[in-house]
Amino acid sequence: MGEIIAIKDLQTCYVDQGNPIAAVDRVSLTLNAGETVAVVGESGCGKSTLAKSIIRLHNESYTRITEGSICFEGRDLLTLTESELRQIRGNQITMIFQNPLSALDPLFTIRQQMSEMFEFHGIKLKPKERDAFLTELLKKVQISSPKERLSAYPHQLSGGMQQRILIAMAIVLKPRLIIADEPTTALDVTTQAQILYLLHCLQQELQSGMLLITHDLGIVSQYSDRVCVMYAGVVMEEAATEKIFADPAHPYTQALLKVAMSLPYSTGELYSIPGSVRKFRGPVQQCRFCERCAKALPRCREEEPPLFKLADGSKVRCWLYERETAND
Repeated sequence: MGEIIAIKDLQTCYVDQGNPIAAVDRVSLTLNAGETVAVVGESGCGKSTLAKSIIRLHNESYTRITEGSICFEGRDLLTLTESELRQIRGNQITMIFQNPLSALDPLFTIRQQMSEMFEFHGIKLKPKERDAFLTELLKKVQISSPKERLSAYPHQLSGGMQQRILIAMAIVLKPRLIIADEPTTALDVTTQAQILYLLHCLQQELQSGMLLITHDLGIVSQYSDRVCVMYAGVVMEEAATEKIFADPAHPYTQALLKVAMSLPYSTGELYSIPGSVRKFRGPVQQCRFCERCAKALPRCREEEPPLFKLADGSKVRCWLYERETAND
């Protein structure tokens, strides 16, 4: 499998009263064709900021990418002009958002909104050819009465159908990279399972890479090849999905799994991680998770650990693994 995208030392900062807060702090990540990498963590850990940074969808009046590179098939996206980047967005890189009602325009029909993809990227089709293509595409995403749905407005469709429309719009030009940001948050469990399976099948058919942003570890266990665990803007652990669930290394990953496992089986008080995600300003001189970690060492409060690479190829940002790394 060829590498599609390589993110290296990416830093994205929000400006709060003149003080920068690194929502994504020196994050590095790669993604191959046909591979799904899940990015997990609590709300406020930087998952969506990372996703939006890839195609620069953030508001530049208060958000800045200050360091790093994002190489997409040999081109650094951070060096492109806005005009050059617009030719890649929606064409080679697409994004599926978590709320279809906010992503779809209520004033335009499904036909009009899907047709914009062709018009924007200079693909000319006759009306009959366009409708035939769109009808087949809606069939592919399992929408009933697809021809009639082209004339519908978003509010006339169910939440599941709206999400299928977004998936159809995302794959219409056969992208190389699909970014799915909490794509099933607003859906019921049954519809969620259908949408995720459909998205997985389409991604495998296209052999696209997929970056799956989620906090649902059940989704991660079924549909990802590799997991990147983020906390307070940094990568805490990165490993194959099987490794994450069988033998999680970082105390934060262990805590997330404990929370997830307590939900289906608990008859009393559910387990929760004490405290909340902290925002750091300026240089960080401690482990970002140490204030919530039961395994914290004195050193954890004095120096931030690097991302250690373990013998099995996984990576973990924790001083507990310094000796294991040194002995490799």
